Amino acid sequence: MADKTTAAVSKDDGGPLASDQGRTVIADQVVAKIAGIAAREVEGVHQLGGAGSRAVGALRERIPGSRTNHGQGVSVEVGERQAAIDLDVVAEYGVAIADLAAGVRRNVVTSVERMTGLEVTEVNLVVHDVHLPDDSDDGADSEPRVE
Repeated sequence: MADKTTAAVSKDDGGPLASDQGRTVIADQVVAKIAGIAAREVEGVHQLGGAGSRAVGALRERIPGSRTNHGQGVSVEVGERQAAIDLDVVAEYGVAIADLAAGVRRNVVTSVERMTGLEVTEVNLVVHDVHLPDDSDDGADSEPRVE
């Protein structure tokens, strides 16, 4: 019924994604995008993704016509009725990480459950880095070291 990339609820279980008229299938990418947007909405989250995915994302954004990858730094496992979400986070300096994690979890769970009808069983965070106010993302604002 469901494969690795999609979630489906059968008509037999009476879940929120099934009715007498048919069933609704939600792809993993949809849940990842919702979770990524919800996590970025929380104050104190600078960026999502580890160093490698952030570097690839920065290159991708420089390509004319490319779109922001809202699922960057997000992995999901979607079942028939439930979803588990893993987030790679870069926090702003000075933010209490425990409070940040609680806020991210709350916003992600609320958004995913409201929009998809899936129960979110867990939201795991890995804080990969802390962004300092004087850190330059692309180095364009810093003065050159040599002339």
